[in-house]
Amino acid sequence: MFVTWKKQGNIIFSYRGENKKSNPVPAFSSARLLSPVDLVKGVASLVISSQQATVGNYSCEVTESNREGEVKMELRNSSGSWFLVVERAVMISLVCSVVILCAVQLTVIVLKYEIESQRKVSAIVALVIVAVVVGVGAALFIQDGYTVQNRAGLGLMVVPTVILIPLQYVMFGIVFDCILQATLALIGLKLLGFIIAVVGFALCVQTCPPLHGSVLIAGLAIMAIASLISLGYVNGLRIMGSRMKDHPRPGN
Repeated sequence: MFVTWKKQGNIIFSYRGENKKSNPVPAFSSARLLSPVDLVKGVASLVISSQQATVGNYSCEVTESNREGEVKMELRNSSGSWFLVVERAVMISLVCSVVILCAVQLTVIVLKYEIESQRKVSAIVALVIVAVVVGVGAALFIQDGYTVQNRAGLGLMVVPTVILIPLQYVMFGIVFDCILQATLALIGLKLLGFIIAVVGFALCVQTCPPLHGSVLIAGLAIMAIASLISLGYVNGLRIMGSRMKDHPRPGN
């Protein structure tokens, strides 16, 4: 079996099965077969370092006994930005908005209601952990390129926000003696947004450029909307309670 890889018609790598010897040209010194033992199964894939794998048209020719075949392909540059600058800015803004709105909501509740110190500390610690992890993720994700750091950064931005869902339940539990249908709907809406965001992340992390960035953005937007409505709901109750104190019912 004899394998030849070419770029723009010029040989860059050859492999002779009779002596199992590879011959890459100097410009592609890192080139090697993915799995020489799988050549008999039809696998003649070539591995090249990202520094030497320049864009262009590549072809692979395989000769075995009296059979010969050729496959052509195009290598495109995927070393640019994973997401557009605007998309990255929107994602970071949405995630930060979710965390900030949750923090404001917790502040309102802490100032308005008497809470057990242990419960208060647990809620604050959980929120701080999410904020720190999201901040680290944003710092990694904002960089250009489709790298492990970028993907890890986006994951650190999206996945930890799941902590905000049970935290939202706890905060509603402090405000209300029993959980109302409206509050359950808001928690469900935030959970739905998180699920959509995670699905979008799973779809985006596999490709560059991403094909389903809108799914991820939509999930984060739903979470931000749910957080904003929750803040308005809790803050509205606080204002209503304040007015009732200033204007007591007649006869009291």
